[in-house]
Amino acid sequence: MLDYNTEAAVYDATRGGVPRAESAARAVLDLVPESARTLLDIGCGTGLVGERIVLARPGLKVFGTDASYGMARFARQRIGAVALADARRLPLGDGAVDAVAAIWLLHLLRGAGDVRAVVSEAARVLRPGGVFVTTVDKDAAHDVGSDIDEAFAPYLRPRPSDGEELVVAYGAEAGLDVMGEARFLGHGQGRTPQSAARGVRKGDFVSRLELPGEAAEQLAGALLGLPDQDRPRRDPEYRLVVFRRRG
Repeated sequence: MLDYNTEAAVYDATRGGVPRAESAARAVLDLVPESARTLLDIGCGTGLVGERIVLARPGLKVFGTDASYGMARFARQRIGAVALADARRLPLGDGAVDAVAAIWLLHLLRGAGDVRAVVSEAARVLRPGGVFVTTVDKDAAHDVGSDIDEAFAPYLRPRPSDGEELVVAYGAEAGLDVMGEARFLGHGQGRTPQSAARGVRKGDFVSRLELPGEAAEQLAGALLGLPDQDRPRRDPEYRLVVFRRRG
């Protein structure tokens, strides 16, 4: 599992930087009503997406939370109001904000009940009629039919924690109704065999792959045997689902 406190310093540079963040921000704003005045970005990371949201819609006040001190430290420099917090226990009162976003978060939550708890908390802090925007099936978006995906196939986890059906079911329990969806391109996320092998050895793919024992080294070896080691494969296209809180 990645140590996001240390990863924070290189996170943006290794994950598409501003182009990917702007793509995500535009898609989020397509789903957030113009009338919204406050948005909570849970698992805000370095705050790069939140900063792009603020720049694109200055009238929308963005707050952030993240469980990693390293990430939150960067985010504070970009969006200001950031709290170090567990997304399962948000430091806000009921009905406090008009919108909540969770971008590239739910797929990382592997503990029993974690995703349900986060969706429930998002619903709790939303005012009636507020919207919750989240990525779903994040890891599946990286399957672009490449030779890297073929190498990954035997090691895929059978049930992603952010599968759309699961997230929709948890939303319904929490009083959230699906209202629509959007897609956006993960600029700079097309992997090379070399970068995929490094990621496997580093533990980057824990949410997507099961690699017990020597499996990680075996997979890394297979990836390093692929042709065109430095050629990025196609960028993924991520999906967002938007929910509205009843009442």
